[in-house]
Amino acid sequence: MLGECHAHIIMDGKNYKAAVALHKDGVKDQVIRAHFQTWKDKGITFVRDGGDALGVSRRAKDLASEYGIDYRTPSFAIHKKGHYGGIVGHAFSDWKEYHSLVCRAKKEGADFIKIMISGIMEFGTFGMLTEEGLAEHEIRRMIHIAHEEGMTVMAHGNGDKTVRMAVEAGLDTLEHGNYLEQETLDLLAKSRTIWIPTLAPVGNLLGCGRFPDEQIKQILKRQMDSVRYAFTKGAWIGLGSDSGAYQVSHGQGLLEEYQWMKEAVGEEQEAALRECLSKAEERIKKEMKQ
Repeated sequence: MLGECHAHIIMDGKNYKAAVALHKDGVKDQVIRAHFQTWKDKGITFVRDGGDALGVSRRAKDLASEYGIDYRTPSFAIHKKGHYGGIVGHAFSDWKEYHSLVCRAKKEGADFIKIMISGIMEFGTFGMLTEEGLAEHEIRRMIHIAHEEGMTVMAHGNGDKTVRMAVEAGLDTLEHGNYLEQETLDLLAKSRTIWIPTLAPVGNLLGCGRFPDEQIKQILKRQMDSVRYAFTKGAWIGLGSDSGAYQVSHGQGLLEEYQWMKEAVGEEQEAALRECLSKAEERIKKEMKQ
């Protein structure tokens, strides 16, 4: 079974606020253990988390070996104050604070650094994000500082301009990456950046009634078309479902992500797809560890 390259063990795929509230007065091991057991039951032995602000993923790293799971975490994500990211981490207001957070993550045993460089999609409106990305000099400096500390970088990023700047700055893995243009996909394919396109958080919304299906279909098609193009160009593409996100359950979400990926590249390309995903996963295992 392929590994889960993008998960959130603090979330439950149903209600983010309720899931987080369970840990407000201290991390609950039984919740973590339940998620690990679900992954184990699905044959998933590698999980890369996106971090959180309450120490849940940090504690999960201590428990993972009991379930035979190779678990990696950034401990927490880092975002610029006033911008998207508080959902999974801590904010910085100047470069001294940013550097301190990178060092704190290292001290806590982080396997890599996660940064937030854009907003998320407005699922009810095709082509829209909740906010634009950070400035080029900010993205470059965030990646540079983490690399100088010997850490690889995972970035939550959407929007063509934002992603292009991050790839040019030497980003190690791109998470989500919605609304990319052909020029940026070509750049991505020529780079060493691994792309985790997370199709399930969009596709699994179809029929749930939370957002208009016609908008979801447009967003999904755009991302699947991008995946197909990048795949044909030989880009590094990894499998990650964003499990824990709304409508994306732990374990099952990865199986659904794989189905969306197969649909994107074509069933006849499954052998090549598995090889592509496997190679990306192996690189992540090798490179994204302190």
